Amino acid sequence: MCEQPWGERPGIEPAGGERGGATVLLLAVGLVFVLVGTFGAAVAVAGMAAQRAAVAADLGALAGAARALDGDAVACAAAGDIAGRNGGRLVGCRLDGLDVLVTVEVVFTPLPGLNRVAASTARAGPVRG
Repeated sequence: MCEQPWGERPGIEPAGGERGGATVLLLAVGLVFVLVGTFGAAVAVAGMAAQRAAVAADLGALAGAARALDGDAVACAAAGDIAGRNGGRLVGCRLDGLDVLVTVEVVFTPLPGLNRVAASTARAGPVRG
């Protein structure tokens, strides 16, 4: 009896040298799924950071407007405190009458080794009729 290598059957030859083609195709499809998933996760992280910056700016502006009568320094300190507690960093604050205008940045990492910044600006003050 003639001994055959493991996995091969006598009398059956691979068609046109396409042995292993399905494996390469499966690996390529898997790589596409991984890349699309990674890109989707990076977009989601960026969206969440933008939302976090907007919330921190809104709440910071409200906190600053509540202290606007106490002066620019006190209002901006209150805005910076609340923005920091919400994951942001106050990069701009000014008092315009009784309105407070704040700008907040949030640093995020969509991919390892890649840092980006999301920024948002908000204004708060008394209701005008």
